[in-house]
Amino acid sequence: MPVVVVESPAKAKTINKYLGSDYTVLASYGHVRDLPPKNGSVDPDNRFEMLWEIASDSKKHVKAIADALKADNDLILATDPDREGEAISWHLEETLRDRKAIKKDTPVKRVVFNAITQSAVTEAMKNPRQVDAPLVEAYLARRALDYLVGFNLSPVLWRKLPGAKSAGRVQSVCLRLIVDREMEIEAFRPREYWQVKARLTTPRGQDFEARLVTLGGEKLDRFSLENETQAEMAVHAVAGRKLEVVSVEAKPSTRNPAAPFMTSTLQQEASRKFGMGARACMSTAQRLYEAGHITYMRTDGIDMAPEAVTGARDAIAQRYGKDYVPGSPRIYKNKAKNAQEAHECIRPTDMSKSAQDLDIRDGDQRKLYDLIWKRTLASQMEAARLERTTVEIADGERDVMLRATGQVVVFDGFLKVYEEGRDDVADEDDKRLPQIAKGEAARFSDATFAEDFARAGKTDDDVIDAEGGMRRNGAAVLSPNGAVLATQSHTQPPPRYTEATLVKRMEELGIGRPSTYASIVTTIQDREYVRRDGNRLIPEDKGRLVIAFLANYFRRYLEYDFTADLEDQLDHVSAGEQDWKDLLDRFWRDFSAAIAETSELRIGEVLEKINEVLEPHLFPPNPDGSDPRLCPNCGQGRLSMRTARSGGAFIGCSNYPECRYTRPFGPPDPEAEASAIPPDGKLLGEDQGDEIRVFKGRFGPYVQRGAATEETPKPPRQSIPKDWPPEELDLERAVMLLSLPREIGPHPEDGVTVWSNIGRYGPYLKHAESTSHKGGTNANLESIEDVFTVGMNRAVQLLAEKVASRGSRGQAAAPLRELGEHPDAGGPVNVMKGKYGPYVKWDKINATIPDTMEPEEITLDQAVVLIEERAEKAGKKSPKKAGAKKTSAKKSAPKKTTKSKTTKSGSTRSKTSD
Repeated sequence: MPVVVVESPAKAKTINKYLGSDYTVLASYGHVRDLPPKNGSVDPDNRFEMLWEIASDSKKHVKAIADALKADNDLILATDPDREGEAISWHLEETLRDRKAIKKDTPVKRVVFNAITQSAVTEAMKNPRQVDAPLVEAYLARRALDYLVGFNLSPVLWRKLPGAKSAGRVQSVCLRLIVDREMEIEAFRPREYWQVKARLTTPRGQDFEARLVTLGGEKLDRFSLENETQAEMAVHAVAGRKLEVVSVEAKPSTRNPAAPFMTSTLQQEASRKFGMGARACMSTAQRLYEAGHITYMRTDGIDMAPEAVTGARDAIAQRYGKDYVPGSPRIYKNKAKNAQEAHECIRPTDMSKSAQDLDIRDGDQRKLYDLIWKRTLASQMEAARLERTTVEIADGERDVMLRATGQVVVFDGFLKVYEEGRDDVADEDDKRLPQIAKGEAARFSDATFAEDFARAGKTDDDVIDAEGGMRRNGAAVLSPNGAVLATQSHTQPPPRYTEATLVKRMEELGIGRPSTYASIVTTIQDREYVRRDGNRLIPEDKGRLVIAFLANYFRRYLEYDFTADLEDQLDHVSAGEQDWKDLLDRFWRDFSAAIAETSELRIGEVLEKINEVLEPHLFPPNPDGSDPRLCPNCGQGRLSMRTARSGGAFIGCSNYPECRYTRPFGPPDPEAEASAIPPDGKLLGEDQGDEIRVFKGRFGPYVQRGAATEETPKPPRQSIPKDWPPEELDLERAVMLLSLPREIGPHPEDGVTVWSNIGRYGPYLKHAESTSHKGGTNANLESIEDVFTVGMNRAVQLLAEKVASRGSRGQAAAPLRELGEHPDAGGPVNVMKGKYGPYVKWDKINATIPDTMEPEEITLDQAVVLIEERAEKAGKKSPKKAGAKKTSAKKSAPKKTTKSKTTKSGSTRSKTSD
């Protein structure tokens, strides 16, 4: 039987079902070999010779494929239809030839299919080809580039910038985007502006709102009303006019649907609508693809196969009617820079099946499939038809003019199914307007803005203008009749990137590829260069420093155009238009020279250079014109950026250790400075004649009674709990902390003292002669407050529960269900409750129960399959083999097999497995 190789066992299982018993379908479990993570794996001096190593986990998979080829020497490589898939096929063929599992005359075929369906797989088998050499060469070039940058640039960072972890060809450029955006936000200075609107009513008593666009005969722009005084004058001007409708203009418009999904847009929309990260999105899509529900999910193509377009149009007509089907199919062309993947869009394999029809159990898979299905159908639906109306209202002299806008959906079209999410709030006003006719009066409404004004501030404290009855506070001004309102606004800084907007920006710049976006965004978070706050990405100190260093010494390799141009060249390689080793040679010549130029740099020199670069950010000019780098503590030293061993950065004084002034990395925060703990401690007051101060120590903030002297070099101290902000600590609570440990009293059973205290792991009780005694019994308390309030009765109960729990340690957890004995190897098979969900257990093998199976309904046969798959994946002895070996041993027991034969047999097996 021909041997078919795919990446994953789930995919192999599905394809085997389609191909039947005439084929042997095996999984490679991804890449079977890679460059060893050590110097010399890519040799620039030997025409970039690359040394590959088979991963230890992959050896058994390669052996299984090689063993299968002994029975039938016909190999079909059916890995994914992209560069990575082509590379895996190439690696497999090379590896099998190296171990002589493939003979010279062995036919090696490469087949690709964009969807795991019977028709797609069957058709692919009829059209085999050879491994695409240019695609493989583009992969090799990309892999070599990433290796050369990572293994040459990262050591430079380790030596010159303590705490830095790594740098990467695309990873660092992505990090620069986030850091640059943060710098924009910090440099942003908000600007005040005011907007005026009126609540009007038609002669038929229907209310609507209009905003002021002309004042004194002059058109207003965003900053025409810059302060409250100007806004108040504008409110007076509007409220004192008699207004009428001077024009009503209705314009028809259409909205077309968005293109079907490709990798980047799927990640963006999943992030917008579900808060799903790029990695989670791709993992979920992978499972949908392997189940045969969607087409291949790593693509930047938005084209659809003709049969898919027909299927979509049929499904639209059947579900929503023929009015929603356009006269001709919609054709989409990719406008993204460097689009190169010659694949279809991401779409359902069967357009007629919704998520409900497929009965997808997993919640994330169901949501993502529903999103893909709706987007695909919408992309082939009729446009939405709208009518946008603009109404202008003015006084007789046209000194004051207001404008109201609204729109009506005449025909919903694709909006019936799907509307694309937005990263930012739209500016347009989509409110529906009442019937309004030109020439009719527009009087002020009796339904005033009073409630709106109340939300803007406390109306009870409003200043009342004695002459005009104008009500106002710092954020709004309301006319005497309550129908004209001016509100204060400020310009906003650019928003921080989310994973969705970051992927979108990388795509626009041509940085990276669809298959790399998720791993890039994940890597910079794993390296602690970036953290997520909600769904926003914020650079850490380490990330800022890395970018500052690279921007000075490797600026060319951080440029967006340079990175995008390199992607262009790799595209030329994949098209067979450029030699991949020539590309590497040109890159390495300049890059190695840049690496050599940094060899003599000293750490102090690097930090000073970074200080210069970040000076506008770290030391902005003081309002009084004084030196922003002069130490505010000693008045003599100069402030500069410093790094800690942990890789964190801070601002410190050059007079250290005489002056121990520090502040967090970043621009100075006046409020934080005012509440900060000074180096010599913050005085809280006196207690029993001793000064009580708060200090910042190496291991966190603490309170101290009195000062260190020769007689008492270590005065009483107590760490401040994490839940208590040291800046807010008062004298009373500080004295409470210094009173610890607290003696509750003698235990009623043995008379040994019971104490309460705060330790390294939080609040606790101790039953011992003293708190320093290593023996005794400790029991946790729920809160810090319990340390000061817990009584003896409660303490005795908690200590007794702690002693009782020790006796239960080591006892096996009770199973949720007992399924019976393993049919091959014996021993109980049980369903257990785990920390991360239910699992089945046999002997020492634990196998997770998939989301598609209910723990209450799983059968023994299903459990056995899960256990065998887990055993194979973990490289453990299969239960079947264990059972067979046990049976064999029993049958042959009387014959006493000699040790030499066993050794010989074992060595033969070992040699084969290598």
